[in-house]
Amino acid sequence: MRFLYLTPGTGSYYCGTCMRDNTLVTALRALGHDATLLPLYMPPSLDEPSAALGTPVMMGGVNAYLQQKSALFRHTPRWIDQIFDSPAVLAAAGKRAGATSPQELGDITLSMMMGENGHQKKEIERLAQWARSNTKPDVICLSNGLLLGVAHRLKDEFDVPIVCCFQGEDSFMDALNEPFKAQTWQAMSERARECEALIAISQYYSDVMTGRMNLTAPMHVVYNGINLDGFESAPRAPENPTLGFFARNCAAKGLGRVVEAFILLKQRGAIANLKLRVSGTRAMGDEKYIAAQQEKIRAAGFEADAEFLPPLSRSEKIAFLQSLSVLSVPTAYAEAFGLYLLEAWACGVPVVQPKSGAFPELIERTGGGVLCEPNNVASLADGIENVLSNPVKAREMGENARQIVQREFSARKMAENFLSVVQPLL
Repeated sequence: MRFLYLTPGTGSYYCGTCMRDNTLVTALRALGHDATLLPLYMPPSLDEPSAALGTPVMMGGVNAYLQQKSALFRHTPRWIDQIFDSPAVLAAAGKRAGATSPQELGDITLSMMMGENGHQKKEIERLAQWARSNTKPDVICLSNGLLLGVAHRLKDEFDVPIVCCFQGEDSFMDALNEPFKAQTWQAMSERARECEALIAISQYYSDVMTGRMNLTAPMHVVYNGINLDGFESAPRAPENPTLGFFARNCAAKGLGRVVEAFILLKQRGAIANLKLRVSGTRAMGDEKYIAAQQEKIRAAGFEADAEFLPPLSRSEKIAFLQSLSVLSVPTAYAEAFGLYLLEAWACGVPVVQPKSGAFPELIERTGGGVLCEPNNVASLADGIENVLSNPVKAREMGENARQIVQREFSARKMAENFLSVVQPLL
């Protein structure tokens, strides 16, 4: 089967959506399928080999922005557009990508959702022309609902099934300024009905998006999976009880709450020699927030017990996770999945997560952790203390989750489940 898979790149920081898409396409190829991963807006930022090598970035983020803001750029010749699609220009723009607020992007988000009727019509036409010249897909896959604007034009071009995945768009959409938020939700709902299949990455998120878009057709659930290469070594207990955080170092992911819970636990004194290790991706603007969290720890007198690491390579990430006793990423919003959970579990590390989003569903499925009250530092600290004060039970939770991840959340399993949705469409 031939797949054309469109994925949005971030250009500068790791993104769970990009990493999941890359893993899925790589796994589809391993199963013998011809899968093309085509990045949109920016190059993908990954800690694994990119499945998009050799393919250009389409609908370049700089050109898309200029065409939104000025009618002049909607009619410029290709040789001018190529300047703004150059790797150097996209790399410079990518460094600012994570610092842009959704409240600033309402107009362009709606325009992109309008597809060939929006200001980026020229970019969508170029995408269709490239696909016509370079691929003959049996199925076209969209990484997430924010890409639905291209579906109608590609359907006209190829007359093949369109499959759209949903991976956490609601928090971005709800942060758009009005009237763009309501209009974009409406446009996405209408575009979704043009697809032959819709896929969510958890049952929780399937229920959310089915309700938000007033869908009548069922939405399939295909859980995320990870590449388990490198995770094979047996879990080992760290020398000291160690609390870890591994996600983007920002408020939305809950870094501040982990820091506050760590300080509270140190002040309680119930967990002797407790350490904190923090890592994950960083975008422009995050450094100031990180410094503020480090200052909290310093002011409380626990600076020697906390370590903040820069973004890590894949092998460094695995070693980091293996150094933990427990992981917590207490997001401020309802997370659609959370790849960091699978990665921690693959290392035999239990987790403490808020009772929100997909976390209850995943913890129930794996038995790999405990739940706490959302946005509640005391409840988070209690959960972490509960895990760390019962090391035998914690090891059992981590080992059970590790075995379930190997069986049910591998890249191959994700690809097989994905194919079970797509193949009947043909």
